[in-house]
Amino acid sequence: MTTRHNMYGWSLLALSLALGGPLPVSGQSLIDEIIVTSQRREEQLQDVPIAVTAYSADQLEVLQVHETLDIGRLVPNLIAHNNTGLGTANAYSLRGLNNTESIATFDPPVGSYVDDIYVSRQNANNFTLFDVDRIEVLRGPQGTLFGRNTTGGAVRVILKKPAEELGGYIEGGVGGYDHYNARGSVDIPISDTFLTKLSGYWIDEDGYVDNPTTGDTLNGEENFGIRGAALWRIADGLAWDVAIDYTDTDEVNLTNNRSGSSRISLTGLTQDGTPLAGLLTGEKQNYGLGNEVEAFSVTSNLEWDMALGTVSFITGWRDMTQKFALDFLNSPVSYGGFTIANDGEHEQFTQEIKLAGDVGDRVQYVAGIYYLDEDNSTDFGDIFDLGFPLVLADRVLDNTSEAWAVYLQSDIEVADRWTVTLGVRYTDEDKDVSFTDNQPKAFCTPFAPPACSYQDVNGDNIADDDLSNVNLDNLNAINPSFANIQRTQNEQLWTPRIAVQYAATDELNFYGSATRGFKSGGWNARGTTPDQLQPFGPEIVWSYEAGMRSEWLDNRLRVNLTAFYADVSDFQLPTAFETTSGAIQFITKNFADLENKGLELEVIAKPIDSLTLLANIGLQDGEYTNLGQEILDQQALCLGGATASCNQGIVTADGSIAEPTRTPDYTATIGFIYDIKIGSSFEISPSAYLYSLGDHSVFSTGAPQFQVDGYTTYNASVALRNVEQDWSLTLGCRNCNDRTMLVSGLANQPYYQDPRTWSVLFHKGFGGS
Repeated sequence: MTTRHNMYGWSLLALSLALGGPLPVSGQSLIDEIIVTSQRREEQLQDVPIAVTAYSADQLEVLQVHETLDIGRLVPNLIAHNNTGLGTANAYSLRGLNNTESIATFDPPVGSYVDDIYVSRQNANNFTLFDVDRIEVLRGPQGTLFGRNTTGGAVRVILKKPAEELGGYIEGGVGGYDHYNARGSVDIPISDTFLTKLSGYWIDEDGYVDNPTTGDTLNGEENFGIRGAALWRIADGLAWDVAIDYTDTDEVNLTNNRSGSSRISLTGLTQDGTPLAGLLTGEKQNYGLGNEVEAFSVTSNLEWDMALGTVSFITGWRDMTQKFALDFLNSPVSYGGFTIANDGEHEQFTQEIKLAGDVGDRVQYVAGIYYLDEDNSTDFGDIFDLGFPLVLADRVLDNTSEAWAVYLQSDIEVADRWTVTLGVRYTDEDKDVSFTDNQPKAFCTPFAPPACSYQDVNGDNIADDDLSNVNLDNLNAINPSFANIQRTQNEQLWTPRIAVQYAATDELNFYGSATRGFKSGGWNARGTTPDQLQPFGPEIVWSYEAGMRSEWLDNRLRVNLTAFYADVSDFQLPTAFETTSGAIQFITKNFADLENKGLELEVIAKPIDSLTLLANIGLQDGEYTNLGQEILDQQALCLGGATASCNQGIVTADGSIAEPTRTPDYTATIGFIYDIKIGSSFEISPSAYLYSLGDHSVFSTGAPQFQVDGYTTYNASVALRNVEQDWSLTLGCRNCNDRTMLVSGLANQPYYQDPRTWSVLFHKGFGGS
């Protein structure tokens, strides 16, 4: 390196020391190089012209990342929190793009992937991590290589493949709130060409929320899973990876309030038994307070090395059921203040054929064909407290998605140290939706006028005993306003990408890119009138990035810097509108555009062999633009004195337009790990990191009670290891300063993330682990 290069490197190292610094495996003198597949082929992280944050399995352990929810504290401009009520659901907000609705007609803007398999439903994307190789978080739209529903980015969990030697590990731990957990994995090579792996985990926790109404303890967890994987090397250049897993998770995230050092919920809905029987139909009338998700998945990847490159046949199948009854108003009545009971069945199948290879020494390419078929059925009912239980609706939502796509991306070295990336994807997507009223006779509204009569398409009266399961097609004959609901959607979109990369030296490169992506349209399926059951179209983003990737001081300092500007058109925005009855309703439609710009800095430093520092900082500034006429009309009504139009949607209480939700002006993660050797066999490793957020709102109206003034929390741990015997004992705490972190709101109720927790974990490796 040049003298100036070294001087600049020492200056950056000083900055990193001041900031504090992902973490390498202890005992290594250089920063770990992580191999990623963010461009659908293996590359070194520093060579990828995409904003990627990646953590290895060892780093995840040190940073106490136990589930995908935890990754939100480690990535610039990413916020992750449980969805309201559902401890199994993560709502990610990445560069200001988010969706907090988990019903199956809404899609998230941050895609979740496990081993290249897309997981479509947000209501069960909080994966418990076991036997993980690494996590990659791709920031910005990934529409070319990963397709729809990645306008904000993608969270990718890559699991470990079976190893060639017999080995594995076992773990056991205890923690606060009567928490117990166990994990284990064993690699069993049957032969040199057939390798297998078996992994599993179990978690049980009482919970941290006290309920004086029922005496129950809430927001606990019962969670277990098992996974079997095999790698069959069929012949030279032909290998088959296959895995099967099953998980059963029972976890809620109920609204609660702080009372001294305790968290309190007042709901009268009990976990054992329920008063919903007779009010609702089907199995859901027997559900007690809780949320259980069962998921069964099969993944397969058959790879064949050919003259043109490597062909991968990637197949995924996932079957998931979700059963819950949740009180969203925290009321001490036996059926809950506002209770939703849900019985959902969700099945998806994906098939991809991918070809990756080289053309000469200057061209690398990835091309493929992709197919997705998704089928969802959700039987759900809403009960509201008016001094007596009022059933607002009891219906079945059926919706399907079918999408085809073809894609091609090439990296072309056009000159010495200059590379141009050209990519494009074409997607053809079909969606449909239908509703079935479970109780059309008892509850004429919402699926018919108040003075309703039930007639078939010929105008003949329908007998009482034929009134069950009246579907939307029949209801169109009863209530003509339902005929105006568009029940199918088709989108055909191109999502291109262009990037230019310049490698100034082997350790310093720059890039600029323009990428398009889109998130699918959908329906406001929670509506109970034709005015509410409305479709919304896809949102489309163009994102522009400029970045620097650099390493200094003989790989003791890594500094990555990214600037971005995102222009989102037809943003799927929740707001309020006036119905034909004159009432104000709250729905999502393409009411506005969104612009967001920002900077992201990632620093890793290893000034001495035993000390590693990290600093990940994100800055952003977002605003709504090109407001639709509905919002302008609502704002005018509010400013004109129609108070029902105020504090609804994105119109604030004083008639102004709110700031975009979950778009803090900064996020910051700063931390360290320090390895101290004790004799020849032992080492002790203290580590800690703080996580800080700037001011932001977690509710679309920007109401004061949902305005977060910013906060800082920190995690810490200390581990004692015996290197020779391969065991460790770790004592850790998360949210160590017990910060009350407001993350969401619904029905004027606040939702907080977990309080301070502590844990003790024993780990023992054996064999070739």
